[in-house]
Amino acid sequence: MTQRYDVPGLGARVFNAAIRRLAEAGISIQGSTALRVRGRVSGRSRAVVVNLLTADGRAYLVSPRGNTQWARNVRAAGEVELGPPRRPTRHTVVEIDDEAKPELLSRYLRRWYWQVKTHVGGLTPTSGPAELERVAPSIPVFELLD
Repeated sequence: MTQRYDVPGLGARVFNAAIRRLAEAGISIQGSTALRVRGRVSGRSRAVVVNLLTADGRAYLVSPRGNTQWARNVRAAGEVELGPPRRPTRHTVVEIDDEAKPELLSRYLRRWYWQVKTHVGGLTPTSGPAELERVAPSIPVFELLD
């Protein structure tokens, strides 16, 4: 996996915190949902907001900014909680191989490009297979198994 991490600036952090609070209250903005994962160093629960991609009856978490803190935590923990804190659902996760990512990334970009266009490795909704394959290793994707 390529180690790319587009660190969010202050504006993005403030905006994401507001959207996360809404998601934790059960209010989804264009598919956003609250994610909680155990921190790999502290062991404490860490919360972020993510867009949950559904494709062919399966659910996926995509980290468009690259190897983010939450993606590293998910990789280490192997499980996440989604949804409002008062009624979360727990899921085991598995990281998707780079070869399987291009189609998922294409679907993700068609739905959320307007949100992630400045931090998705230069991809666009019209990116071709070769470009998707080139950038795929820098974007962690996890499948929810249960």
